[in-house]
Amino acid sequence: MHLKTYLPALLLVLAGFIVASHFVQPGPPHSITIATGAPDGAYTLFAGRYRALLAENGITLQIRKTVGSLENLALLKAGQVDLAFVQGGIAGPAMAAGLESLGSLYYEPLWLFYRRPAHADRLTDFRELRLATGNPGSGTQALVQSLLEDNHLGSDTDRLQSLGGDEALDALTEGRVDAAFFVASPRAPLIRSLLHHKDIHLLSFARAAAYTRIHQALALLTLPEGTIDLQANIPPRTTTLLAATANLVAREDFHPALVSLLLQTATRVHNAGGLFEQPGEFPSGSNVDFPLNAHARNYYRYGQPFLQRYLPFWTANLIDRLKIMLLPLFTLLVPMFKLMPPVFRWQVRRKIYRWYRELQALDVQLLAETPGARLSELLQQLDAIEEEVRQVRVPLSYRDELYNVRLHIDLVRQRLQSALR
Repeated sequence: MHLKTYLPALLLVLAGFIVASHFVQPGPPHSITIATGAPDGAYTLFAGRYRALLAENGITLQIRKTVGSLENLALLKAGQVDLAFVQGGIAGPAMAAGLESLGSLYYEPLWLFYRRPAHADRLTDFRELRLATGNPGSGTQALVQSLLEDNHLGSDTDRLQSLGGDEALDALTEGRVDAAFFVASPRAPLIRSLLHHKDIHLLSFARAAAYTRIHQALALLTLPEGTIDLQANIPPRTTTLLAATANLVAREDFHPALVSLLLQTATRVHNAGGLFEQPGEFPSGSNVDFPLNAHARNYYRYGQPFLQRYLPFWTANLIDRLKIMLLPLFTLLVPMFKLMPPVFRWQVRRKIYRWYRELQALDVQLLAETPGARLSELLQQLDAIEEEVRQVRVPLSYRDELYNVRLHIDLVRQRLQSALR
C-alpha cells in the first residue's frame, strides 16, 4: 500500500529532476587557449605565470603567440582562441561585437621618444616629421593611429613607418626617423636605453587629460622626476604620460565558471602593483574597451564566489551547477512527502469505511427477517469480507481500526449464526 501511495509522487519528482537537468550548464573545459603577443613580450610572460597557477586547479592553458593585439582580436572573433590579452584604446564598436572584457590588468604607458624638435609637448609638433608608429597588427600602431587622427595627422602615410620594438629603437638612434612610439613597461630594456640616451627626449603630453576624456580606455600617468634613475636624474623633469591598460578579453560564450578562476589568478599575478599601479588596484573593471562580463562585474563587486572560498574549484563548480536540481526537491518532493501521509490515511480508512458499509448492509438485511437460504448467502458474503480484511497489511498505527472491523465482523457473524439455528 505504501508503494502504491508513494510511487506516483516519486515518479512526479523524478520527472521534475529530468526537466531540471536540461537546464544544468555543462562543466567548464579542462583546456583553454590564450592569444598573447611576441615571444619575449609581457603578454607571453604573464601568460606563462597564468598557466602555472591554473594548472593547480586542473586547467591547461595553451599559449598562442601572435604579432599583437589586433591579431589577438581577429583570433578571438574567429573562435580560434578562448582568451586574449588586448591593449586598451584600440577597439571600436565593430571590433567589440561578440566580445567581453574580464577586466584591466595593468597600465601600459605610451612613450613618445624624439630627436627633434628640440622641445615638444604635443603631437601637432610632429606634423612634418617621420614617425615610427609600431609593428603592423600591433596594439601600439592601432592606438597611435587613433591619436594621430585625433590631431588630423594620420593621412600622410609617407612619413609614418610601421616599425616597432628594436627596429624602431635602431631607426630612432640612427636618425632614420625623428620620433618613435612604444607601448611598453618602464622596465623594458629598450625604454631604459632610450631614457638614458643623451640625444633622445621623452614627450610629456601637455594635453593628456583631454585624450583621457576622448578615449575612456586611456589613463593619465605621472612619472616623477628621477624615478627611473635618481643618480642620473632620469627623467630630468616630471613627465605626464598617456597609458592604455592591458585587458583580458573573452568571447561572450566563455564559460562563466572560468571567469572567477581567471580573475583569482590575475589577482595573484597583478595585485601587488608596480611603478604606476597601486597595490590592489588591479585587476579592475575600469578602463576597458569592451563590455564588462557580468560574472566579472560580480567578482569585482563581491569577490570570489562563496563556494570557491571554501571548496576546491571543481567541487564548488559541480555544486553550483547542480543547485538548479534543488528546485524540484523543494517545489515537488517536500510538499509531496507532506501530502502523502494524509493521502495514505485516507486510502486505509476508505477501505475500512467500505467494509463498515457492507457490514451495515448485512445487518439491515438480517433485521428484515431474511429467510434461511438468504441467511446462508449473507454468511458467505461476510466470510468474503473477513477474508479480504485478513489479507490487508497496515502500519501498527492503524491496527486498532482493523481489529475493530474484525470484532464487528464477529458480532455480525454471531447474529447470523443465531438466526440460522
